[in-house]
Amino acid sequence: MKEIIQADVVVIGAGPGGLTAALYTSRSNLKTVIIEQGLPGGEINNTADVENYPGYALISGPELAEKIYQGAMAFGAEHVSATVQAVEVQGLMKQVITDQKIYEAPVVILATGAKHRKLQVPGEEALSGKGVSYCAVCDGFFFRNRQLVVVGGGDSAVEEGTYLTQFADQVTIVHRRDQLRAQKILQDRAFNNDKVDFIWESVVEEIVGDQQVEGVQLRHVTTGERRFFPCQGVFVYVGLIPNSQLVAHLGVTDSQGWVLTNERMETSIPGLMAVGDVRQTPLRQIATAVGDGAHAGQMAYQYLQDLSDQPTP
Repeated sequence: MKEIIQADVVVIGAGPGGLTAALYTSRSNLKTVIIEQGLPGGEINNTADVENYPGYALISGPELAEKIYQGAMAFGAEHVSATVQAVEVQGLMKQVITDQKIYEAPVVILATGAKHRKLQVPGEEALSGKGVSYCAVCDGFFFRNRQLVVVGGGDSAVEEGTYLTQFADQVTIVHRRDQLRAQKILQDRAFNNDKVDFIWESVVEEIVGDQQVEGVQLRHVTTGERRFFPCQGVFVYVGLIPNSQLVAHLGVTDSQGWVLTNERMETSIPGLMAVGDVRQTPLRQIATAVGDGAHAGQMAYQYLQDLSDQPTP
């Protein structure tokens, strides 16, 4: 039988949204537990440089993660390193079941973020870690003087592709459309970098290699023409999948798995909230996650105040 720990608020995930929510709830004198299975800061730790967060012209991702974490812990929030296995709702109370203990609280804030979508092509799984990567900051150093392919055309693909040029001899961005979707400033940097090339209107059908990546098999989306393109590494940035499986059975997600909330970060279940990248939102940035967290933290306090004001039956 697992030990049950009582709290006012349980935050699942220690990215910028979850940490900010915990800052607000703990500052409101609510007993707050943050549960995170990895490093505090979430995906920020995988970002080399952050240049669009207010107050910092330029700061490394890990440094910003540490600053947000320290601020969040300043008012007594408890940080638990554990893996959450399930979230259950029992009336007004919620149980967060981890591999170690059970945490019970009237408010749960889901801040689990999203993971990189995979190409789902032959060779991707077999060569993962052998030239296939989803994190340029994590793995870029290992690709010095190599020819690399980056798949995608959004902010992450273009920004991380440009980042890789400090290691690689050449970076080729493969995009299924005839123009990029990334912010213009990111596009301009890529277009002006001699080490960045582009292959337009093409998709990767296979990642080729025996023990290491040797190249990719490409198909032109209009003509259907196929060709082999040699490279020693493939970095994939083709979208995100929400980490919402913990609440999928509760009926609070859309058809793609994004958690549905109102402007107060509340789901359709009272006391269950969501913030950051796991939420259905048009923009997923550090700043928006922090804003979500501030809303959720304050609304959690208001929700608990309203509960305490209700007459005892």
